[in-house]
Amino acid sequence: MSGTASNLPASTNVSRATLLHRKLREVPHRPGVYVIRDRFAKIIYVGKARDLRRRLSNYFTPSSRNRVDLKTRALIDSATDYEWHIVKSDAEAVLFEGKLIKEWRPKYNISFRDDKRFIMVRVQMADAIPRFELVRFRKEDGARYFGPFANAGALRTSLQAMKKQFGLRSCRPLEPTERDFKHCLDHVIKNCSAPCVARISLEEYKTRVEQACEVLEGKSREMTASIEEEMEKAAAKLDFEKAASLRNLLKDLRETSKPMRRFTRKSLPNSIHPLEDVSELSDALGLVRPPRTMECFDISNISDNHIVASMVRFRDGVPERESYRRYRITSTKGQNDFASMAEVIRRRYRRLLQEAVKTSPELADSQEIPAEALDRVARAKNEENPLPDLIIVDGGKGQLGMACRELQSLGLHDQPVIGLAKEFEEIYRPGESTPLRLDKNSGALKLLQRIRDEAHRVANGYNELLLRRRISESALDGIPGVSEAKKKALLTRFGSIARIKKTKPETLAEISGVSKELAERILSSLNQKTTKRD
Repeated sequence: MSGTASNLPASTNVSRATLLHRKLREVPHRPGVYVIRDRFAKIIYVGKARDLRRRLSNYFTPSSRNRVDLKTRALIDSATDYEWHIVKSDAEAVLFEGKLIKEWRPKYNISFRDDKRFIMVRVQMADAIPRFELVRFRKEDGARYFGPFANAGALRTSLQAMKKQFGLRSCRPLEPTERDFKHCLDHVIKNCSAPCVARISLEEYKTRVEQACEVLEGKSREMTASIEEEMEKAAAKLDFEKAASLRNLLKDLRETSKPMRRFTRKSLPNSIHPLEDVSELSDALGLVRPPRTMECFDISNISDNHIVASMVRFRDGVPERESYRRYRITSTKGQNDFASMAEVIRRRYRRLLQEAVKTSPELADSQEIPAEALDRVARAKNEENPLPDLIIVDGGKGQLGMACRELQSLGLHDQPVIGLAKEFEEIYRPGESTPLRLDKNSGALKLLQRIRDEAHRVANGYNELLLRRRISESALDGIPGVSEAKKKALLTRFGSIARIKKTKPETLAEISGVSKELAERILSSLNQKTTKRD
């Protein structure tokens, strides 16, 4: 449910402020999210409130202007209209507010503008021994997802209680074995039913997982009822400390299992106009034609040996996810963003040219400029030119210069390309010494930010995936004293087992939790494994 103040005339500040104040009587005393617009109908602020009328009255009551800080005063002076959207609870308001801010990037908002997401719970029932995981992105992988959850602390507390209640495993291996059981303490303290060693059957374990899922969905009240009964017994015995602890757990569990709407792009108020943003970007950059297809590149690195890149493709201002590409940087040594960008640009467009020659052999002997030849062949076959209308690199002059050099070496001299520097959102163009700065509220800049943030998300996600794979299949497994956290810290710091073996014990001991004795044990074990393989 939503409402809006009618378009208000802005002939004078006094009349506008008076009309905004009068509209407050239409606002309900309900929790929700409100949106404030300027005279160009641009969204300049998104906020949430337990009581919409009370919160909006803090902005639009005549006497309020003199009681607020300078930033809020500027917001009030810029406001000419507002609307509100009613939700069921405070938690829904938090989720809805975050979604809207990420979509619109309002001028006066600070929080939620990055690429982070609210936490969710994932369980893959197809696994032999399913377990609950905390994730931030929903994938089409056949798993069950719960959330997102606004209160991460309440969720973590609830999951810990559920695992203990139903005897669910917390270990990381995809399919734990008896070897993993030997190093597990959860069964000793009776927090796990140990299906890995057949203490219970897999069928019974999956039944427990289903019961835990019903608790997360809010369909089962047995667990909350048992906790409430235990709390009352503790209070009757005057054990108030335990009763208070159970009360807090009960509160977290009820908040976690509360039915929650999932706000999708279709359910959001429509404020993004992709085609208009594409047209505005074309005018701002002075392009010959609107960039219907755009490809954006980003580099992500954790260590010298763990560098990846992403390429995301937008068509008509919206993501074309089936065309996304992920790269492992192979020829670049060390953390060199410039050389890494050059490598991924070279690999991407050299491959496109090679594939074009395979499908159209006549291009191999053509003396035309590659871009013009590809365009001619595509039009003759009534197909789309594989080259994008605009290439975007995440970075400033350095990254742009490397991209231009690689494109020119491939014969793509006239390919439109820009660099987007994140700190000040400056746009760098070939041959232009002064960067272009677009208005922060312009649709063109918001479009560039969306595609850049998407490339950033994909690159970081790929980096984390490779690191998890490396950690889960490591020669460090089985070394006494090396926990998952220490293994992750070692691989994050040194990048590979090969580099760890070349490191001195004193250097390894610089890692938190790694003593000199453990460092010597690690090196000795790794060298023994190498000798056995030889």
